[in-house]
Amino acid sequence: MKALVLAGGSGTRLRPITHTSAKQLVPVANKPVLFYGLEAIAETGIREVGLVVGDTQAEIESAVGDGSAFGLRVTYLRQEAPLGLAHAVLIARDFLGDEDFVMYLGDNFIVGGITDLVDTFARTRPAAQILLTKVGDPRQFGVAELDLEGRVVGLEEKPARPKSDLALVGVYLFSPAVHAAVAELRPSWRGELEITDAIQWLIEADLQVESTLISGYWKDTGNVTDMLEVNRLVLESLEPRVDGLVDDSSELVGRVVVEPGAVVERSRVVGPVIVGAGTRVQDSYVGPFTSVGADCVVAGSEIEYSIVLPRASITGVGRIESSLIGHDVEVTASLNTPKAHRLVLGDHSKVQIGT
Repeated sequence: MKALVLAGGSGTRLRPITHTSAKQLVPVANKPVLFYGLEAIAETGIREVGLVVGDTQAEIESAVGDGSAFGLRVTYLRQEAPLGLAHAVLIARDFLGDEDFVMYLGDNFIVGGITDLVDTFARTRPAAQILLTKVGDPRQFGVAELDLEGRVVGLEEKPARPKSDLALVGVYLFSPAVHAAVAELRPSWRGELEITDAIQWLIEADLQVESTLISGYWKDTGNVTDMLEVNRLVLESLEPRVDGLVDDSSELVGRVVVEPGAVVERSRVVGPVIVGAGTRVQDSYVGPFTSVGADCVVAGSEIEYSIVLPRASITGVGRIESSLIGHDVEVTASLNTPKAHRLVLGDHSKVQIGT
């Protein structure tokens, strides 16, 4: 079995961060979300991975390399435009050959991995197996309709009037039968080749399509709210560790990781928190569910429930929370401005904030 990992989307819901960064490389607990998916694939025993990339290919290739760091062999497959999930299968035809494969959306996060799912598929070998989860607003997802016996009878992509609250999770397993389906597709009203249409083709061809309702945690990390929630979840499992320097005037409470080269001085850090390598925290409060990336500065400030990307600087700021702050951002104090702050800042931004 092979894997097809999709990392070619433009990440419009995470702008402005994704104007300059691949959405799949936005970090969760200081590790790119894409890496969690690659690790989950490696845990199944799959070794051959086709990584579908677009305009951010250079950045993703620099981060992932040849895949050996994950125990994988990665082949990069260029998708000239984000023309749909089924289009990614189409361009990967030569790479996939006649093998079964798992398709994993690179910005999705699933707790517990996919090993059991892959093992079940290998034993039963339906034409397709999909994961479903109940969601509050299914209009934002591919939606499955099941009959009274729980069999998949219909699929629709982002319907205006959903027939169920069961959304497709961003992991699919396919036999080579899907290639015949993809070859027959025409672009949808969105101008894309929809994977839901390909699966519907398999159903109408009387081929076996299985579904699994997952009860564990899943998130599509396509927006800031979901990124912060996934960050919170991962930080919950931190094991405390101090590899940097913490002075006697500082207090670490709970699950706190201080990476090598990081310095914490005259500060209070309440976990779960991770302070990245080379970062300086001085005269500050860092509150729960915060990830501070490498080579950052947090001085004379308070921050909580946030993600701070590498090389950002936060100085003299009264309070920041529920924020995603990009690479090389500078946040500084300014007089006579409101004291409540909620920020989504793109890379290289410069913002003045009142104390």
